[in-house]
Amino acid sequence: TTVVSSTSQILSNEEKRANFDRYGDAGESQSFSQHQHRQFHHFHEGFYFDESFFHFPFNSERRDASDDKYLLHFSHYINEIVPDSFKKPYLIKITSDWCFSCIHIEPVWKEVAQELEVLGVGIGVVHAGYERRLAHHLGAHSTPTLLGLINGRVTFFHSAVLRENLRRFVESLLPGNLVEKITDKNYIHFLSNGKKENKPHVLLFDHMPVVPLLYKLAAFAYRDYLSFGYVYVGLRGTEELSRQYNINVYTPTMMVFKEHIDRPADVVQAREMKKQLIDDFLSQNKFLMVARLTSQRLFQELCPVKKSHRQRKHCVVLLTGEGERFSEAYEAFLTFAVANTKDTLKFVHISNEQQPEFADTLLMGDKKYQGRAAVVILERRNNAGKIAYKTMEEAWQGSREDNFILLDLLDQLRTDPGLLSSETVLADLNDELAPMFLVRWLYSTLDYLSDCWDSLFHTNWREMMPLLSLLFSALFILFGTVIVQAFSDSSDTRDSPPSEKEEAAAKTEKNDTSFSKESNSRIPKKGFVEVTELTDINYNSNLVRLRPGHMNVVLILSNSTKTALLQKFALEVYTFTGSSALHFSFLSLDKHREWLEYLLEFAQDAAPIPNQYDKHFLERDYTGYVLALNGHKKYFCLFKPHRSGDEGGSTASCEEYDTSLHAEGRGKSSCSPASRSIKNKLHKLSFWMERLLEGSLQRFYIPSWPALD
Repeated sequence: TTVVSSTSQILSNEEKRANFDRYGDAGESQSFSQHQHRQFHHFHEGFYFDESFFHFPFNSERRDASDDKYLLHFSHYINEIVPDSFKKPYLIKITSDWCFSCIHIEPVWKEVAQELEVLGVGIGVVHAGYERRLAHHLGAHSTPTLLGLINGRVTFFHSAVLRENLRRFVESLLPGNLVEKITDKNYIHFLSNGKKENKPHVLLFDHMPVVPLLYKLAAFAYRDYLSFGYVYVGLRGTEELSRQYNINVYTPTMMVFKEHIDRPADVVQAREMKKQLIDDFLSQNKFLMVARLTSQRLFQELCPVKKSHRQRKHCVVLLTGEGERFSEAYEAFLTFAVANTKDTLKFVHISNEQQPEFADTLLMGDKKYQGRAAVVILERRNNAGKIAYKTMEEAWQGSREDNFILLDLLDQLRTDPGLLSSETVLADLNDELAPMFLVRWLYSTLDYLSDCWDSLFHTNWREMMPLLSLLFSALFILFGTVIVQAFSDSSDTRDSPPSEKEEAAAKTEKNDTSFSKESNSRIPKKGFVEVTELTDINYNSNLVRLRPGHMNVVLILSNSTKTALLQKFALEVYTFTGSSALHFSFLSLDKHREWLEYLLEFAQDAAPIPNQYDKHFLERDYTGYVLALNGHKKYFCLFKPHRSGDEGGSTASCEEYDTSLHAEGRGKSSCSPASRSIKNKLHKLSFWMERLLEGSLQRFYIPSWPALD
């Protein structure tokens, strides 16, 4: 009994109850316990100063209670706040303990938060000390930080914390094309777009010169369903509009227009438009009287899946075509829908041309519906596309008889759900109003560039470091590649022929250094010589577009001398195959004589070249000629065959050729005197190759490489 009485006294006395909750004791020991707690509290937190004297809320116990209902946690932000930011903007404050600036802005923040929350703006508070992950995710590295969130995108506030600046900041988050200014000149065009856009159009008449923020927020929340216009009734040029719809210029008026623009479908008037009033009005008028099914999302919203027998809803669908010949059937269906509107019925129409799969599934290609409208009553059974339906037996023409038949079917449906005897599965509808891929890509690019621009000037540099590091790395690689490419061909730095004095001076330096370097890099890497035929197919890759510093050594031969010359050519150039800058080819004189004659015209010390009228023109023998072609610098060096009787003549043995390395894929050589005579043409080719690598051979420049026909 004593315990019950003591407990009763504590609960009846508010002061004792508070002391008991705080200190665990409401008796005589209370003063000692409270004094002991206060001493420890001051020693631990304030170094013996009285915290109540300063009135600074430095710890979480004394944090402003008004912020508690706005506190955000990471999972709550990701799962609820971000999706909700596509319906309304959020103003978020990042704060922490021991923050003098946070205390300084607190009065302004509290006033603005209460004011904007009433208008429909979401408010959030993040405590950086307890929600470091969320603060870092938002990009806040200092406190206090204010930011806006809309469409999942974060924007930082960078102005002075004043009421006007915060309101202007929230308004700047909203898209600029939410509300259109309407006057006598454009109201007919604005309202006539309702059927084209498949949206009701809303007009707000008010005497404020600027569109109220409350109206902009409502327009953002319902932008997917409605189009919004604003009429400033005090502006000259709106008198006709006010008279047309009998507007009271002293009372804000909101009208919604659907299929008919001569009269509003619904009206609301109030001296003070409140958010709840606007939400109720707009939510009841989100769709046209006979909305067009343009996407799967709209189909699911207008014709929801039944959740119970009492929540059963049916859709009456007009399947029609496009054009004037279907307009009469559509108008008759619209009139029927307006006269028979019920909560359990939704009247919609769909285009057979835009949604062919939908029409084919329900009408099953019946010829009596071809080129004519049809009416189907359906009920969605599940989200997988299964429906139950019934099609009117005859095509819909909008006649009086059609109206009676459809009305009779709807009456039967109220009492007999089994009327929908047919079942099928519908595929998802096409999104008719979705923007093209190029437009979506352009919008995404613009948003990304806008984010980068904002980050460049306003975001903390700590966030920009990875991007800057990547940018400078890319620039370093780019310029490094250009510099290496510029100096990769140091031996061929001029496009014009060098003078004789420069050539003579260069020879003395190259004789000592070039040969030693090239000799070290000429170690053969393979046991054979790769010799390819130069044709019109590989002409560009093997000559015209040859990399700087590379040369193609081309042997001129004929069909009769091909085997012998290739064997000797392989023997002479084998020791030079270790150089990756040299390529070896052969050219058929029988096929490309004109190309060779054109090149030899630029060889100044070559034997006179006969013209095409010379009777010996086709008899001149160029077999055994070797040309070293530099495709990049457009010059060549010429090797003329060794003639019999010259020094070092024809003493080469036949066995030497038979046991030497051969060109890849060639057969055995013969040992006839004619074969030895042909092979002797390349007797001194190896010495010529040495001079080629030294750079001491004469160069013959040409303006451009001729075509190899």
